[in-house]
Amino acid sequence: MNIGPFVLPNSLFVAPMAGVTDRPFRQLCREFGAGYAVSEMVTSRRDLWSSLKTSRRANHEGEPGPIAVQIAGTDAPMMAEAAAYNIDRGAQIIDINMGCPAKKVCNKWAGSALMQDEPLALEIVEAVVAACAPRGVPVTLKMRTGWCDARRNAVQLARGAEAAGVQMITVHGRTREQGYKGQAEYDTIAAVKAAVRVPVVANGDIDSPQKAREVLAATGADALMIGRAAQGQPWIFREIVHFLATGEPLAPPLVAEVRRALLAHLQDHYALYGEYTGVRSARKHIGWYVRELPGGDAFRSRMLTLEDGAAQLSAVADYFDGLGDVMDRLPVRQTAASTHRDEALLENAE
Repeated sequence: MNIGPFVLPNSLFVAPMAGVTDRPFRQLCREFGAGYAVSEMVTSRRDLWSSLKTSRRANHEGEPGPIAVQIAGTDAPMMAEAAAYNIDRGAQIIDINMGCPAKKVCNKWAGSALMQDEPLALEIVEAVVAACAPRGVPVTLKMRTGWCDARRNAVQLARGAEAAGVQMITVHGRTREQGYKGQAEYDTIAAVKAAVRVPVVANGDIDSPQKAREVLAATGADALMIGRAAQGQPWIFREIVHFLATGEPLAPPLVAEVRRALLAHLQDHYALYGEYTGVRSARKHIGWYVRELPGGDAFRSRMLTLEDGAAQLSAVADYFDGLGDVMDRLPVRQTAASTHRDEALLENAE
């Protein structure tokens, strides 16, 4: 799998998710087998670039390449400027956000709202490509199947984006109107794959190795992008890699391995956010890890009462030590039911 000059180790990608796919989470997913990860979206508004939130999102310290940064906005010159700004700070691939369904993004006509205005969407693509091409930086695009069921225009936009110089296209199999509700459909992704020559990535409801194989067969996609299913189970990437290569399921991870991974993730998380913010923003990650484990609901409630890093780390260590007394490995996760959280959770992930 290639994106421009970059050769990726496999075709399993971590989806950009606001409030989730920060540098610690991206690195964790890569350690568990993801071949590529895209940052949380960075605004194109210059007045916000110096904000603490943006500086954290643009933090790639120690991250293996290629460094992919997603940008969001509605003004073509501003998006081009944002691309250049992020390249100056280490971005090696620029991804354009036309897929975010969050109301706070779409109300400003960014994200998937751009799919309603194809001329503007393509103007943005052309401007970003023009800013990136002289510096040898590939541009990719993430979008949905359309704004609503009556306007599934992903194929038209994909063709226009390819003509403008985009080098990879990711399609989430839902419209903006659906948000994260209902089921993803893959016919539109297959149609996009048939319409363009650049690599196409399928995204949406890929929550198990078996589903990964089904989506590849249904779409003919070149790669898969995993989002919500990686929350609390980043090892899904190695499970999919193993299953696609052998046809056999991989055993769930050892409790001791998950304990080590989560504690290391928390320490990296605190280092990025500082203890006060880090402890609070880590709660959602901890909750995702334990949501289907014995005593998980009670433990998540307890997390809300802990306000310093040492206490949080100690509680997590003790919980998994106790879990290890009754089981060697984590139980097999449920699939769709456990990964279909409502739209409000992602919109308010921060």
